[in-house]
Amino acid sequence: MPDRDTAETALEELSARRPDLGDLELVRDSLAGEDDAEDAQWLVVLEAPEDSGWTAEQLAALDSFATEHDGWREED
Repeated sequence: MPDRDTAETALEELSARRPDLGDLELVRDSLAGEDDAEDAQWLVVLEAPEDSGWTAEQLAALDSFATEHDGWREED
């Protein structure tokens, strides 16, 4: 997400919509090769519950949610 306020808002909304995701984490991540602190992005980190895999529909919903907050979804 582009800034902390946006990331915090997204984290709160996602926590309210999907309490089954447990504790979500807010992380600041500098872009590779960037020295300027303003170039850091904010991440909302979540993990799928182990007992349930992500369906294509759930992943699409997360993509839409991230886009609404000027972000995107990545998998590691």
